[in-house]
Amino acid sequence: MKPATISARQHLKSGVVIPAHPLALTPSRTLDERRQRALTRYYMDAGAGGLAVGVHTTQFAIREPRHAMYRPVLELAMETVRACLDRRPKSEDRNDDQSPRPFAMVAGVVGKTEQATAEATIAKTLGYDVGLLSLAALPDATDAALIKHCREVAEVIPLFGFYLQPAVGGRVLSYEFWREFAEIENVWAVKIAPFDRYRTLDAIRGIAESGREDIALYTGNDDSIVNDLTGSFPVTVGGEQKVRTFDGGLLGQWAVWTKAAVELLVRCKAARAAEAVDVALLREGAALTDANSAIFDSANSFAGCISGIHEILRRQGLLAGVWCLDTAEKLSEGQSGEIDRVSRRYPSLSDDAYVRENLDSWLRA
Repeated sequence: MKPATISARQHLKSGVVIPAHPLALTPSRTLDERRQRALTRYYMDAGAGGLAVGVHTTQFAIREPRHAMYRPVLELAMETVRACLDRRPKSEDRNDDQSPRPFAMVAGVVGKTEQATAEATIAKTLGYDVGLLSLAALPDATDAALIKHCREVAEVIPLFGFYLQPAVGGRVLSYEFWREFAEIENVWAVKIAPFDRYRTLDAIRGIAESGREDIALYTGNDDSIVNDLTGSFPVTVGGEQKVRTFDGGLLGQWAVWTKAAVELLVRCKAARAAEAVDVALLREGAALTDANSAIFDSANSFAGCISGIHEILRRQGLLAGVWCLDTAEKLSEGQSGEIDRVSRRYPSLSDDAYVRENLDSWLRA
């Protein structure tokens, strides 16, 4: 008998690891399709439950006419994911009635309404499940204008709301905004990533107090991953005191060391379910924040955050270099040394051995 198929929305609500997919480039800054596919295969084999493509980590510049990479990059990721899902490993005892494992494809959607709806249309046509909607292009819009914009995009594709940190182009979004945003029927999930505890709580309260328990909450706070995933946040719903928790994570940090991230999420969920303080887990969370500080280049206001991700992947052999479409984007002075430090100090956070064992198969054309 064919097993019941879980929907993409149910899968998101269950809480999974979603890496923000980087962009593999050649030295001449053209798309390196072989390594781009290898990255996708790595994330899937490492146990990720979805991928976010066309987001900040993929580089917003893919949309510029001179690069014209938005559709090709999304299409390549979708083709690779479908091929992986259709794969029948020899070691796995499967029958033809078994469905592929659930997997959520998230497309980054940016710009003012015309651009955002056009990108949403491309993503939907390619088979993406949901659009991660950035509001950075509307820095001065009122809440009413923002909600109107979101509703128009939601008519094209289900929404994965996005609170992007102001340090990398986001804008402040109020409790009132999130309360009204949650009223949009086609909202499936929200990535909360302001890198600010006060604003994180504003978003959680606004969404939770709408009564929408079906909206999945994903942490994007790369500086507070374990605290977010183990914490319970007090809210008031209809006059009743309740708590809300993060279901999973959609993170740039999880674009590296993804196998370890999958294992970490399992441990965080177990600790939260047991309502027990796991001191070792909290200590690992502090280590992960320290590592993220080096990779994301917090010392230089995150100027080298994408290059830092690339540097880890380059050291593992998944990328050939740290090139970005914007030639000004590169590792900051001293950043490589900081990455050396955290890599030596916290070897348990990495999945270097796992990558070494599988790299050749992922790179195979």
